[in-house]
Amino acid sequence: MLLALLRRAGQAVLTLFVGAVVVWSLQLVAPGDPARRVLGALGFANPSDDQIAATRHELGVDMPAPQRFLQWLLDAMTGGFGTSWRTGRPVTNELADRLPATLRLAAVALLFALVLAIPLALIAARWRGRAPDLGARAVMFLGAATPSFVVGTVVLELIVLRGGMGRVLADGSWGGAVLPAIPLALGAGAGWARVLRTSLVEVSDASFIQVSQARGATALRRLLVHAVPSALPALLAAIGLTVGSLLAGAAVVETVFTWPGIGRYLIEAIGARDVPVVQATVLLGVLGYVVVSTIVDGVTIAITGKAKR
Repeated sequence: MLLALLRRAGQAVLTLFVGAVVVWSLQLVAPGDPARRVLGALGFANPSDDQIAATRHELGVDMPAPQRFLQWLLDAMTGGFGTSWRTGRPVTNELADRLPATLRLAAVALLFALVLAIPLALIAARWRGRAPDLGARAVMFLGAATPSFVVGTVVLELIVLRGGMGRVLADGSWGGAVLPAIPLALGAGAGWARVLRTSLVEVSDASFIQVSQARGATALRRLLVHAVPSALPALLAAIGLTVGSLLAGAAVVETVFTWPGIGRYLIEAIGARDVPVVQATVLLGVLGYVVVSTIVDGVTIAITGKAKR
């Protein structure tokens, strides 16, 4: 088990490094002069050649590419992502202003997704092949197939605009996260429910379940006490694949609800070709995905290791 954990940690480090290389490479293909963009954001409409040269030196874009990458990587490891080409402010400060709102939205969406996924999967597995199973599976397929921006637009139209509940301009608070979390939770919860149901159905045919049935255990007890613990690794793996995107901020949903988080900030930065912001935001998303996936894999390895013992 220890060897498996070390191997997974090594894979996480390698994934982060490859992601950092890809993210940094955005600088090489970005159009325009970053020095002119930064000076323009600071109010210098017609900067002189000396100002441009000094700014290029300050940004480090006059260094050879390998040296620039190494310097950028070292700065990123210490939380420094340079200066926004659009606002002239440190990217770290702007991310720090928006990260709490994204974390709140992700936490509420995660809670809603679990509340949706677990009952759906239990109902479907308990009455497999019957009407409750068919209904639960229909909800799963509908939730997984409907794009989040469609659900978000419907929620915004029916609940906020027509129903008069909630706010058109979100404020980033816990209460304001309820409505934007719905489209995020629907897709994630539907996917998790399908994975959990499949795992529960497979486990229900295992020999230890049949032994439990022979000993007189009820169908509900067999499901909750024996099948669910064995199906948890599959659910944790599915969560690990999804939570990273929630932590990175669902850009479309945040834009629809004007949520002041990282996802909306990324959309604005892409439109303005603000490369340092795009780099930092994408790298933060990769980091969130890798960290969550590694933790989930570690917990799964620990659970399966204990089960084998």
